[in-house]
Amino acid sequence: MIPIAKPAVGEAEAAAVAAVMKTGMLATGPEVTAFEEEFAGYCGVNHAVGMNSGTAALHAALRALGVGPGDEVIVPAFTFIATATSVSMCGAKPVMVDVEECCYTIDPEEISEHLNAKTKAVIAVHLFGQPFAVEPVAEICADAGVVLVEDCAQAHGAMYKGEKVGGFGAVGCYSFYPTKNMTTGEGGMVTTNDAALADHCRRIANHGQSDKYLHTELGYNYRMTSIGAAIGRVQLRKLDAMNRKRQANAAYYTKHLDAFGLKTPEIRTGCTHVFHQYVTEITDEFPTDRETVMAFLREKGIGSAVHYPMPVHRQPLYAGDPAVICPVSDDVSARVLSLPVHPGVTEEDCAYIVETINGAEW
Repeated sequence: MIPIAKPAVGEAEAAAVAAVMKTGMLATGPEVTAFEEEFAGYCGVNHAVGMNSGTAALHAALRALGVGPGDEVIVPAFTFIATATSVSMCGAKPVMVDVEECCYTIDPEEISEHLNAKTKAVIAVHLFGQPFAVEPVAEICADAGVVLVEDCAQAHGAMYKGEKVGGFGAVGCYSFYPTKNMTTGEGGMVTTNDAALADHCRRIANHGQSDKYLHTELGYNYRMTSIGAAIGRVQLRKLDAMNRKRQANAAYYTKHLDAFGLKTPEIRTGCTHVFHQYVTEITDEFPTDRETVMAFLREKGIGSAVHYPMPVHRQPLYAGDPAVICPVSDDVSARVLSLPVHPGVTEEDCAYIVETINGAEW
C-alpha cells in the first residue's frame, strides 16, 4: 500500500533524540531554545516560541492577543476544526466564512462582509501548503483595525511573493504533527516579530509564570519537550529537500493526470505551494463518485483521503446557525480527494498512481 501520509524520519532523528536522552534534560531546555532560534531564522521572523501542539500555538497566540468572551474571530469554514476551536477555547465566537473556489483558502470578500464592532481577529489558513491571498487579507485587516493570525499548520516553507509565511500577520501558528511537512512527533510553534507578544505566549505556555513560581495570569502546560525539539532541528535541516520532493511529485501528477472530470490543484500566482496535501476534485463530469474512486484505489494498493469531508460550520459542535452560509465550502468538501504526495512517494509510485487512475474503466 502506498500510504496517504508517512513521516520522513530516520537515523538522524533517532541519534538526536538519543543525544538528548543522555543529557537528562528531557523537558524544555537548551534544545528547545536552539530550535526556536533556528525556526525563527528559517521563517525570517524575530521570535519563535515552541509549543506542544499546533492547537496550543493557536490558543496561546489568541490569548496573548487579548481574544476573549464577547469577541468574534473570523475563520474559514473549510479547514481543520482546530482553527475554530482555538477561538472557542478563548470564550470567543468563531465566525465561519466561505473560501475561494480556486485555492480553498479564505475569501477576502467574505471577510469584509462579516466584519463588525465585535471582530477582534481574522485567522487565515495557508491550506494544504498553499498560501492564502495575503496582501488583500492583510489590507482588509489593517483597514478594519483587526489582528491577522496566520494558521501555518500545513505550510512549513511556503512562500508568498518570495517571503515565507508566518511573518505577515501579528503571529503565525505552526503544527509539527507527524503527517505535516516536518514533525517533532507532536508540537507547534508561534512565530512573530513582536518581542512582547512572544514573551506573553511563552508565559501562557508555562503556567502563566512571569518568574519561577510567580504566576501572574492563567496559563497552561503547552511547553515543547527537548526530545521533540531535537527531532525538529533535524527535520528543519531536511525541510527544503522534503518540500522539493513533494513539489516534484505534485508536478508529475498535474502534468500526467488526464482522467476526464478530475480537477488538479491550482497554484496561486506568486506563491510557492509546498503540498502538504495534493488535493484533487471529483467534478460532476467524472464518471463515478468519490467513494467508488477511493475503494478502487484501495484495491490497487493506493492510499487516499478526504481533507475535509465536513466543513466546520456543519460539524455538530457548531451546526445550527442558519446565518452561516458557505456554499463553496459545502461543495468542495463533497468533491475533494487527496492523493499521496509525501517524500516517501517514489517516481515509480507516482507513475503507478497516474497509470491506475488514467487507465481505470469506471
